[in-house]
Amino acid sequence: MSGAAGPRDAHIWLRTFRLWDSYFAVVWAATLVFVLGTPEPGWPVRLTTAGFLLLLVPWYVWFGRRVLMEEGTDERRALSYIAGATVLFLPPGVLIGETRLMAFALVPQCFICLRTRWATVAVTVINIAPVAGWALLWRPSPQDVFYNSVFAVVTLVFSVAMGTWIARIIEQSHERADLLAELEASREEVTRLSAERGALAERERMSREIHDTLAQGFTSVLMLVQAVDAELARDVPAARRHLGLMEATARQNLAEARALVAGRAPADLDAGSLPEAMRRLAARHEAEVSVTGDVRPLPPGLEVVALRSCQEALTNVRRHAGPGASATVALAYAHGSLTLAVRDTGCGFDAGAPRQGYGLRGLRRRAAEVRGTAEVASGPGDGTTVTVLLPIPERTSP
Repeated sequence: MSGAAGPRDAHIWLRTFRLWDSYFAVVWAATLVFVLGTPEPGWPVRLTTAGFLLLLVPWYVWFGRRVLMEEGTDERRALSYIAGATVLFLPPGVLIGETRLMAFALVPQCFICLRTRWATVAVTVINIAPVAGWALLWRPSPQDVFYNSVFAVVTLVFSVAMGTWIARIIEQSHERADLLAELEASREEVTRLSAERGALAERERMSREIHDTLAQGFTSVLMLVQAVDAELARDVPAARRHLGLMEATARQNLAEARALVAGRAPADLDAGSLPEAMRRLAARHEAEVSVTGDVRPLPPGLEVVALRSCQEALTNVRRHAGPGASATVALAYAHGSLTLAVRDTGCGFDAGAPRQGYGLRGLRRRAAEVRGTAEVASGPGDGTTVTVLLPIPERTSP
């Protein structure tokens, strides 16, 4: 292709190649009519000229069309076609001047299948050589030679200018095709990355949900089993109470598992308001709950974050606060925020020391998803306080 190296994603000529076939046919037929209709020279010359023109048709149909239509055509094949077409065109162009009309069909083909440099050389030969041969063969008057030479030069300049412009249009079309291909590839890459990111986000969400529900429930069941094992021999009523908590925790875990599979809200929230869910949760952990402020329905996502944060904090109390520690849950509704505070009287820890595990990190991340914050205050022997502050969107505020 002119100005191009190698195959392209979009071949501009393929889209309208029938028009080029029609154009070639019209120019060829007009040229043949002029040749057969001219009074001079005689019939032998006109028939010879027509014979060469007839040979151009199979050369174009069987060889030229494939060269012109193929993307990334071998330049040697393209040069062979243009050279053959030029050889068939030059004798008629020398014998009868009207045959030069056929140049209007050959010049565009030069710029279609050749690079600009070779196309310019071929166009120069097609425009100048027939006039030079015609002048040497027929010895016309100087005035006819002048007019024909001027016409040939003007045609050459026009052909090169138009061919260069066409080549530039083709190059720009190829560049746009490449840009579109790159854009499509980028869009596919963005789609792939988005899908991967979505899968990672969903995996993280499921991990967090399992940690905050099933894993914590099983942890509670194990701790209650240990308590029951220790109490069976010396405190049967306490063992029975802990067995009841085990049953309630197991049932709750089963409900949470079903809600997780079905994609529903947590089981506690399905059964009532957020304060009621907090009380049921606290009862399973033997904690007290206080609710202040104007209790009202909040966005489901925000209530889930509050409930899961409370669940995580109470589970940590059971696991880390130590024997005999008690916990309280305070839920405070304000005009533009909801505050959850879980306090325990346990052994506490150094809140500034680096810690392993997912719990507190997941708690902060969950709060951040609704533009909230989670703070942990603790010290050795001073107990622990987990405070989660969640902003309430304006549309839900009174």
